[in-house]
Amino acid sequence: METEILNRVAGSGLVSLDLEAYYHPGERVVYDLKDNLYMGLILREKEFRAFLKEHNWSQYAGKNVAVTCTEDAIIPTWAYMLLTLQLQPYAHMIVFGTLADLEEKLFYDAIAAINPEDYRQARVVVKGCSKVPVPTAAYVELTRVLQPVVQSLLFGEPCSTVPLYKRPKNQSAH
Repeated sequence: METEILNRVAGSGLVSLDLEAYYHPGERVVYDLKDNLYMGLILREKEFRAFLKEHNWSQYAGKNVAVTCTEDAIIPTWAYMLLTLQLQPYAHMIVFGTLADLEEKLFYDAIAAINPEDYRQARVVVKGCSKVPVPTAAYVELTRVLQPVVQSLLFGEPCSTVPLYKRPKNQSAH
């Protein structure tokens, strides 16, 4: 007696959303202003402006750049602004902070491009395993964006999920 094998996941109506698909593949680099400090202590405006004019900024083409200073020095805000002006024509993304801050910004921008209406009244499973590092902040942001429109939100894999949210029966999605 042959029994037909049913794919219960396929018939469940679950929509799988994988944040890994929103990972920007570009190279991530840090520009550390410590290399521009005089004696590791201060930033001299005249020398810094000369460096900005002479430096080959094209090496940052298409890259994602985190701008920071890892030395305990007072860096004027305008220095970060001047640096950004030089990077802007070349870099894909520029943030002030660490590589972790950069990664969060890349995911925030990708999530902002998601149309929540595509998930209206859907039962969404946010995939939990990725081959690339997905910051927790991205999961938080995705939850914030989807909760107002989804019927339910789950975490994990369609065959094994953790329920997170289910819209009350008497409440409609706004």
